[in-house]
Amino acid sequence: MPRIGPVILPEFPLLLAPMEDVSDPPFRALCKQHGADLMFTEFISSEGLIRQAAKGLKKLDIFEAERPIGIQLFGGSEDAMEEAARIAEAAKPDLIDINYGCPVHKVVSKGAGACLLLDVDKMVRLTEKVVKAVKLPVTVKTRLGWDEKSKNIIEVAERLQDVGIAALSIHGRTRAQLYKGPADWTLIGAVKNNPRMRIPIFGNGDIDSPEKAVEHRDRFGVDGVMIGRASIGHPWIFSEIKHYIATGAHQAPPTITDRVEAARQHLRSSLAWKGAWEGVVEMRRHYGNYLKGLPNVKEVRLRLCTEKDPAVIEQILDDVIATYTLAAVA
Repeated sequence: MPRIGPVILPEFPLLLAPMEDVSDPPFRALCKQHGADLMFTEFISSEGLIRQAAKGLKKLDIFEAERPIGIQLFGGSEDAMEEAARIAEAAKPDLIDINYGCPVHKVVSKGAGACLLLDVDKMVRLTEKVVKAVKLPVTVKTRLGWDEKSKNIIEVAERLQDVGIAALSIHGRTRAQLYKGPADWTLIGAVKNNPRMRIPIFGNGDIDSPEKAVEHRDRFGVDGVMIGRASIGHPWIFSEIKHYIATGAHQAPPTITDRVEAARQHLRSSLAWKGAWEGVVEMRRHYGNYLKGLPNVKEVRLRLCTEKDPAVIEQILDDVIATYTLAAVA
């Protein structure tokens, strides 16, 4: 069974990827409920954390039911990352994760995220500072390299292990690819099967079905898979994979009621954690994902995304169950 410091994971664990504006406590609760084995916070700016920025501090919120959970940090300053790691450790997560994979311009332009793939020496120094700053295990999430000509993940993996990271998650794309094109798992497999590597290696990219999870496990030998976009609006992906591995058969898909009730739970948790206004507004990005594929759902989604009263939103969700259940019976 994979082990990250004192954290012992089940055989072939399923990890929820850290996703900005998605993997907050309300969403994580749903994913945990449906089988996620290890989760991470949204990434947190080291500079913002040091400045005590409200947004960064709020992202430190973790709950006992979520464990094991890691707080993910990003930044380009060695000193800032060292100090931020200490602040994050005080929030009592199970591990600290460093983001060297985010490809977006606003992060890369600050010398953070995937930008560090262009300066492996600095990446190693920064990582070593974080490892030495905290008593918790430190993990890393990164990509294959900056672009097709600089896929340096084998070197990166060895050097990060040498300075003490406890596990590595690899997204099978370069920074130049962003999220386009198929993920290339061949180098992820090469890292896992490198005889020098002793730490758990988790693969990430395009895992959107039980079959793909099993295929990538068997073909590349990874210790587990990290799932991101496929979980948005569909937290059942984790239980579906586990059911398939255990039985060889597919779990029954979520019903209309299941999907609406997940959206309702997500809404209520968001209201409790973020407050009435922010909870309502920030849920709007999720309704379309929970209701995806339902016929003629555009009008319903528009109502959900413009309504301000939580009680009315709940009534709209009740109407969705009634309308689409009757339509299915008819």
